[in-house]
Amino acid sequence: MKETIAINKYVELTYKILDQSNGEIIEQVDEPLGYVHGDNSLLFNEVTRALEGKSVGDQVKTSLDCTQAFGPRLEELTFTDDIDNVPIEFRSIGTSVTMENDKGKTKDFIVTKIENNKLTVDGNHPLAGKDIVFLVEVLSIRDATKEEIIAGGPVSQG
Repeated sequence: MKETIAINKYVELTYKILDQSNGEIIEQVDEPLGYVHGDNSLLFNEVTRALEGKSVGDQVKTSLDCTQAFGPRLEELTFTDDIDNVPIEFRSIGTSVTMENDKGKTKDFIVTKIENNKLTVDGNHPLAGKDIVFLVEVLSIRDATKEEIIAGGPVSQG
């Protein structure tokens, strides 16, 4: 009998994330990614449910709207300021900046635009607001060890 994905099975897979609007590949993972099926935060709930009962070699395609994936795009998480007010080490596109609010809560922002002596940072996930297709290929399935179940995924040796 073929091994199938179920709670506490260690699963290795690869995946692609496609933009639902044009089919363009947004992200691709070709190296096997391992996780323990069940209580994990690695995959979206809809993808986890779609993998249930699948076997090695199966490919699973799950369409997710932005609310099921990376959330809607929130304009209030985008800030623009004069570049002179920004420390020099943050003055390049793609730089990550951790900011803290008055309650001490931190959030990561990415520098997304620099023009006309203005710098813009964005706290949205880069895929926020996008409807996506999650394509998964199951590479291996086995019983997870106790250590893997506790960790929710691979346990590093050493």
